[in-house]
Amino acid sequence: MLPAYLPNPFAAVFGGGKPIDGGRTYKDGRRVLGDGKTYRGLFSGIFCGFIAGCIEIWLSSRGFEVIGIKMPAFGPDYKSALIVVLALSSGALFGDMFKSFFKRRMGLKRGASLPLVDQLDFVVGAWVFTYLVAPEWFVSNFTHGIILTVIIITPLLHLTTNIIGYLIGVKKEPW
Repeated sequence: MLPAYLPNPFAAVFGGGKPIDGGRTYKDGRRVLGDGKTYRGLFSGIFCGFIAGCIEIWLSSRGFEVIGIKMPAFGPDYKSALIVVLALSSGALFGDMFKSFFKRRMGLKRGASLPLVDQLDFVVGAWVFTYLVAPEWFVSNFTHGIILTVIIITPLLHLTTNIIGYLIGVKKEPW
């Protein structure tokens, strides 16, 4: 999940600049996504998640383990693995943008809290993109136990990283 966990924080750190929605509003008169979703954030987030995945692929190819757990291979060959890593990274940010679109429709402003949705939107996006590009790999690697573990651990990790981002001045809210 590392290639899916890293894009959002790196998008926040390296983001800014031109918003993806170009300032446009939807038919309800509200911004499509808002100023928080920028091209620079999107591409830098995907890039950082992709690089993390590439490092994991490289470590896996060398038999690297952490506390007895092997690094994931992300696929049967390098090309497949790179596609999975790209899907995890880009899916995470598109899941976040999808959530932002609906938060705007609900009248919620940028940074407003939407419990559990804020913590799991990027996971769902990463999983959807990955399933679409590599369904066999997804099903064989995301077992029920792993899915449950990710769903339980992710909100805790998300809250912790957001508090850190708030304390170092990268985020305006600690959630």
